[in-house]
Amino acid sequence: MGAAEGRASLRRLLVPLDGSRLAECVLPLGVSLAAHLDARLTLLHVLERQAPSTVHGERHLTGAEEAEGYLNEVSARVLASGVAVDRHVHPNEEDDVAKSIVDHADDLGADLIVLCTHGGGGTLPGRRAFHRVLFGSVAQQVLGRGLRPVLLVRPPDALASHAAVSPELERLLVPLDGESAAEAALPLAATLAAAYRAEVVLRRVVPTLSTLGGERGTAARLVPTAAAASLDLEEGEAVRYLEDVAARPLLEGLRINASVIRGDPAQTLLDVAAQIAADMIVMVTHGRSGLDAVLTGSVASRIAARFLKPLLLVRAPRGGSAPPAGTPS
Repeated sequence: MGAAEGRASLRRLLVPLDGSRLAECVLPLGVSLAAHLDARLTLLHVLERQAPSTVHGERHLTGAEEAEGYLNEVSARVLASGVAVDRHVHPNEEDDVAKSIVDHADDLGADLIVLCTHGGGGTLPGRRAFHRVLFGSVAQQVLGRGLRPVLLVRPPDALASHAAVSPELERLLVPLDGESAAEAALPLAATLAAAYRAEVVLRRVVPTLSTLGGERGTAARLVPTAAAASLDLEEGEAVRYLEDVAARPLLEGLRINASVIRGDPAQTLLDVAAQIAADMIVMVTHGRSGLDAVLTGSVASRIAARFLKPLLLVRAPRGGSAPPAGTPS
């Protein structure tokens, strides 16, 4: 199988907008992605039943005609950049906007949903920061209900000009844990890296004795010498694992930087992202249902709370289910 056969198809990008300038922070990256991938943007607005009078400090769109005018104006800006764009207003007022977004992604065959995270994590630790970024938001609900990959874009502190230069992706960080489920991020990362000629940075974190948690940490404190030896063996296995991943056909022709690091998984990955100036993290979310399906208490939740650049989240494959859009057939 050639490299291209193993990569993801990203031909239609769904961009939900609520009418606010804050939500439009996704547009520079969305336009850049569409241009590099030769993809089509679909702008979506869902009318909300009993919507508040304002959204993020601006007057809320109140009807289908007003929403059509808004999307016409935004699509004109997108067209001026040379990117193909469609627009769709869902005219029936919905109580559940997130469900409508997921349904439209299915109906339109979207390969990726691009969303603004309405809120900032600041310096709050772990779960509290994650809740400020995602909990109760449309982004969190779309992540929890849908199977399609979701690209989260953090809004800037000060709203940037619409004329801001579209971002370039030079370095993608892909965390792996040695399990096949986490490798679901690789096809998307490979597609983006090929389109942008970006470097793919593969990292697997092996804990140290001091960063082991849960039952494993408790056991390690009882027999520290044996635990340390076990972690050293795990590191050796992790090195061999990454060597195997880096040699796979879907990564052929790409610049790959693969290594094993030791420490607390979330903090170590955040440190790596800062050190290499990662432009995006591409990773799998593991979950079951409800809020648990959207990272709570996981490594990804801590990363989502503190990583200020785009975060591309891929749902782990579910046993027996069809693969999400955007994955290779």
